[in-house]
Amino acid sequence: MIQWTYENASRCGILDDLIVATDSHEIADVITRIGGKVEMTDPDLPTGSERVAAVAERYADADVVINLQGDEPFIKPSMLEQLVSPYLSGEAPDMTTLAYKLDQNKYQEPGAVKVITDINNNALYFSRAPIPYYRTQQTAPVYHHMGLYAFRRDFLMLYKTLPQTPLEKTESLEQLRALENGYKIRVCFTNDKTLEVNTLEEYEQAQQFQYSE
Repeated sequence: MIQWTYENASRCGILDDLIVATDSHEIADVITRIGGKVEMTDPDLPTGSERVAAVAERYADADVVINLQGDEPFIKPSMLEQLVSPYLSGEAPDMTTLAYKLDQNKYQEPGAVKVITDINNNALYFSRAPIPYYRTQQTAPVYHHMGLYAFRRDFLMLYKTLPQTPLEKTESLEQLRALENGYKIRVCFTNDKTLEVNTLEEYEQAQQFQYSE
């Protein structure tokens, strides 16, 4: 799975460097064997973003850092381009993430993280719970959040110094740390859908997943 994630990401032409940050020697061996670049990190780091930050600290020339997690074997290069599109257009948000229209049959599922935004596409909240609550027949847009982030490097260096926050720990969603401290997350959108592989059920679904550019 990590090989699929790495090889799909490597096809994205806008990346200057691609590094696997891990505390697993097994993962490191897989990536080294296919000619990839690996950096070992502290196994006690609490989140993926802090693991990425530990490596990014060694790359002072980087302007924007992407956190692509290894549970995304079906990531498309176009998705990474959409993730960083605000930076490519000259904007400089603290961080960005990616989302797509939520399938209503996923609305009640805790494994499908929901995100709602303001009118400028900045995240208002992320939750495993069904949000918003539809009191009337009006339907405010709700999106399926992908666990994929891009950071302005200086903000990533700040983020890693912030202590974990109550909502972050309650929902087990690291991006809430930024919101709880008053920072903004720009939500970028894709029409594509992917399949994150975190459970045995998702692993079985992955065997039948139709990947196409």
